[in-house]
Amino acid sequence: MVQLTFTNWLSEQWARLPPPLEADLTGKTVVVTGSNTGIGLEAAKHFARMKPARLVVACRSEEKGKAALEHIAEKTGYAAELQLVDFASFASVNAFAARLKDDPVDILVANAAIAEAEFSLTKDGWERALQVNYLSTALLSFLLLPNLVKAAHEHKSHSRLVLVTSELHFLTHFGDELKSAPKGILRTLNDPEYCTPERFTARYQETKILVIMFVRALAERLGASMPVVPNSVNPGFCYTGLRKNLWLSQQLLMALVDVTVGRSAEQGARQLLHAALGPDGKEDAHVEYMRGAYVSCHAVREPSDFVISKDGARGAG
Repeated sequence: MVQLTFTNWLSEQWARLPPPLEADLTGKTVVVTGSNTGIGLEAAKHFARMKPARLVVACRSEEKGKAALEHIAEKTGYAAELQLVDFASFASVNAFAARLKDDPVDILVANAAIAEAEFSLTKDGWERALQVNYLSTALLSFLLLPNLVKAAHEHKSHSRLVLVTSELHFLTHFGDELKSAPKGILRTLNDPEYCTPERFTARYQETKILVIMFVRALAERLGASMPVVPNSVNPGFCYTGLRKNLWLSQQLLMALVDVTVGRSAEQGARQLLHAALGPDGKEDAHVEYMRGAYVSCHAVREPSDFVISKDGARGAG
């Protein structure tokens, strides 16, 4: 049974990280969402240095996306490709997947995420963080599964589906009130009457525990015969722009943590590489070890007690 204590969190944050994993990505396609800034951009730069046939930088802003392409080219000499997608819009996610058509995708890193201070709905009628961090991430995973399978068959390898989560999932669970809600867990989490300011403080953690539960359920349903390895990864506490929409008091607290124990975005990106290329960057039978795994600090770790409980296995309804 694993708990997140302040001591073991500190030990992971201060742990000396190994260098980023490398692999031969010749002829392969990598897609990284939320890759115009932060750990997504740093991960894209690392992938660029491995010279894939195609590296898709996927983000919401064309201006910021073009700036990211210039930055990647300047730092690595690699010409990446920009594709626009807004995870706050199901139509945009569907359009993004449609543009990839039946193109093979060897690695999909779903990194786009937000942290919100207040409840608000998207045009699709879902709470913004719930849709961006979880629902659209799950939707894109389903839509690109055929692309991942195609790449695996073409290259006689395992494709990787990497969803970014957080160790903060240890700090939340779905209690009896949610589990017994007539609307089900997701609809209740989307209900403005349920989402009081006090309850909403756990929203980011809730979206991240949903990501882990989704990955575990997907891995189980795909089975070992499917050449796609889904996993979730915790990049650790990194100083990035993720918290820009939080209250000023929350931002100040995180800034204090940044200067004491925070990891850089590049260090966080190393975790994404481990999930996408681990355990050793080679295509051997032991990549199955990564199937459905929760990856943290360059290792497969056990997620929270709730995730591995019977309730966690049943998922969110």
